[in-house]
Amino acid sequence: MTLFDHWFDPASLGIVLGGTLLATLLRCGPAEVRLALAKVCALTTKPFDPACAKAEMARQIRGIASEGFVRAEPVHFGDGEFDHLTDVMVSRRSIDTLHGEHDAYKRQRTEAARTAMHVLGQAAELAPVLGLAGTLVALGTMPSDASEGGMTGAIAMAVVTTLYGLAAANFVFSPLSSAIMRRSAREERDRQAVLDWLENGVRKAVPGPRVVASNDVIREAV
Repeated sequence: MTLFDHWFDPASLGIVLGGTLLATLLRCGPAEVRLALAKVCALTTKPFDPACAKAEMARQIRGIASEGFVRAEPVHFGDGEFDHLTDVMVSRRSIDTLHGEHDAYKRQRTEAARTAMHVLGQAAELAPVLGLAGTLVALGTMPSDASEGGMTGAIAMAVVTTLYGLAAANFVFSPLSSAIMRRSAREERDRQAVLDWLENGVRKAVPGPRVVASNDVIREAV
């Protein structure tokens, strides 16, 4: 028997993982579990790229600098938030509302990340409990006759289910929760940096009113 055969038990795995997922679903609800699964899947995708966003927003700044807010066209590059921000900025001919619009997107993303972390935290809490439940199931199937070989199998299943519960909590659910937290914090930091960079660039491209003097007469020019 190989090491894999010794420690792999489909019945124990079903009790621990299946039971943990079912208990988490009942505790958190289908909507929160779906959101958590979506966040976990998002970890496999490419994160927000601030360098790419700045390159695209540089086109927007050049367009506003050369055409002004009246003729400039909004630049879209597939990011939902910044596509919306450029639409708002160009249509309203102002950058004053950018931070308010950004804050609304930030609240949605942060709340989604917190919900996913809560679901995974519940799963991490429940996994060892289901491991203990599997242990009790295994011990409950132990034959009364100690001479029978089934006792060894029951003890092995009891040990394996306990191990599965601890491993699932500490090597699957908790690390996934932490990964979502790190991804969320990094994304918000990068998005804020790009937004501040965009705001500064647009303010330089579209200077405000300035005062000039001509023939000893002070007049305001735009």
